[in-house]
Amino acid sequence: MNLAIFGAQGYALGAYEALKALYPKRVIPCFLVSAMGNNAPMLGNIPVRELASFSDGMSAGDKRDVQVLIATPENVQPEIEETLENYGFRNYRRLDSERWDELMKMFHIKLGRFLPLSALPVGYNNPFIRIYMAKSHKDRPLKHHGSLPEYIYPIQVGAGNCDIRIADIADDRGDNISKKNVNYSELTGLYWIWKNKLCNSGAPEGENGQYYGLVQYRRLFDFSNDDLLRLVDNDVDVVLPYPMPYDPDIHEHHKRYLKEADWNALLTALSELQPEYADYFPEVLEQQYLYNYNVILAKKSVLRDYCEWLFPILERTEELSIPKGSDRADRYIGYMGETLETLYFMKNKDRLEIVHTECKLFT
Repeated sequence: MNLAIFGAQGYALGAYEALKALYPKRVIPCFLVSAMGNNAPMLGNIPVRELASFSDGMSAGDKRDVQVLIATPENVQPEIEETLENYGFRNYRRLDSERWDELMKMFHIKLGRFLPLSALPVGYNNPFIRIYMAKSHKDRPLKHHGSLPEYIYPIQVGAGNCDIRIADIADDRGDNISKKNVNYSELTGLYWIWKNKLCNSGAPEGENGQYYGLVQYRRLFDFSNDDLLRLVDNDVDVVLPYPMPYDPDIHEHHKRYLKEADWNALLTALSELQPEYADYFPEVLEQQYLYNYNVILAKKSVLRDYCEWLFPILERTEELSIPKGSDRADRYIGYMGETLETLYFMKNKDRLEIVHTECKLFT
């Protein structure tokens, strides 16, 4: 039975690459979309087709012989199911976050890269964990969220730009860049963590069992109790979400979000401040995988080192941008943060113990 994948972005491409590696005999003729829009005609060397044209001329029996895997963000999957039903396709299945996690785990184990956290042995020592969940007064209400683990602390980002308070912790207190949230997005929360939680005077030798991190109100790490017990005894330095693949590479992907002038400003800032990383950057840009969402959990010392590297580059990029960061509000620094996170941790993959897990999307 042929398998068509509904979707044409990183989520769908990741599913295709994993299925191709894990089940090489499975025939996947195409990706499906409701409308081509800005989607490329080819993805992963197979065509992207509109559902209407794919369906045209197919009998009811033909449609029964096609299985459709819905590989999109979960919030749009019910609408896609309805569309498939309207075109007579009944044999479909959602790729929800739990299935995605298992698929990525097996895929990366097979290829020996992006080590899954759940592949490590379970230890015995509980770490100290504090993860801040970025929230904004502009966030859409969620249908499903449930109770938060006790180690997650909501932090209002962009609090300096409004009078509304939606969380006990706000990023406009202490040393902060809260008013820059219109460009930095959730990274104003990471800056607050850096300056107000990671730079306090404490014994550095006692920091190895302390983990700090940042997630978003819609995107949270999905840790089991065993996952938490894997951190200290396996000397894990960093937990990142499974990276998303983009076709043909992440440089091409970022052209959708960043103007050439802004990109050049970033490259100049990187060359001035971190020339060693600037030399390595082309290698990262020419590969497919990107760490999305600026989501991270790391040892206190490791996260502090990363922030000390990251924020001077972003500040210099603001100065070089045309128009300057202070004269705009388009989240461009937040997008750059994703690319710089990818650069930093891919360059340091042999120095740091980096593991990966699911970043669950709530709707």
